[in-house]
Amino acid sequence: GITILGLEGNVMGGPDASLLNELLHKLVKEGNKKIVLDLASVKLMNSSGLGMLIAALTTMRNASGDLKIAAASKKIENLFIITKLTNLFENHKTVKKAVESYI
Repeated sequence: GITILGLEGNVMGGPDASLLNELLHKLVKEGNKKIVLDLASVKLMNSSGLGMLIAALTTMRNASGDLKIAAASKKIENLFIITKLTNLFENHKTVKKAVESYI
């Protein structure tokens, strides 16, 4: 009942935001409301990318679900700290730990 989605490369919002939003709505319709976003392969993220993640979290919480972050690089983790989003997102060192946090 837990879906793991991996993001890769540069997360800059734009068309990627629409794709992620569509995918999350499809997953919710199918009854998948526990999401882990694997950020291990994300190299760079800007403010639009952060907005994309906030929108994704909002989508899941509005559907009585949740979205957790996993395996973010130190650089991405620092971005969450600087923007004070550590209070909003549950961030785990590994995908395994993120999955276990749902159990």
